[in-house]
Formats: sequence, C-alpha cells, structure tokens
Amino acid sequence: MKEIILDISNEGEIKIETKRFKGKSCIAESQFLKDLLGTETERSLTPTYWEKEENHIKKYLPLCG
Repeated sequence: MKEIILDISNEGEIKIETKRFKGKSCIAESQFLKDLLGTETERSLTPTYWEKEENHIKKYLPLCG
C-alpha cells in the first residue's frame, strides 16, 4: 500500500515522505500537501523516483477540436 508520511519536528519543520510510489507519481500525489503547507525548502529524491511507473493511468484524455 502506498503511503504519505508527515513528520513534524518540535521546531515546526514539516517533512513529507512517500513510500511505495514509483517514478514521478510521488511528487504528483503529495502536491496537495505542499500546496497547503507552503513553500518547499528542500527536496531529496529516492532511487524509486527514477524507476519506471507501472500501470500509468491518464487522468485527462486529449480531445480534438
């Protein structure tokens, strides 16, 4: 099961960690938290970020005019 973990330090610093996501989906799936919490100050990518996503489903289909 995919997870998004929030770690809040005593100083109020928030760390977002994703688990069991492949490829760039971790960025897209956690974006709503970044939008709510404010400016991102640092990003550290894990090796799974560089793996190919499996079973990619398009959320929007291109339409012709």
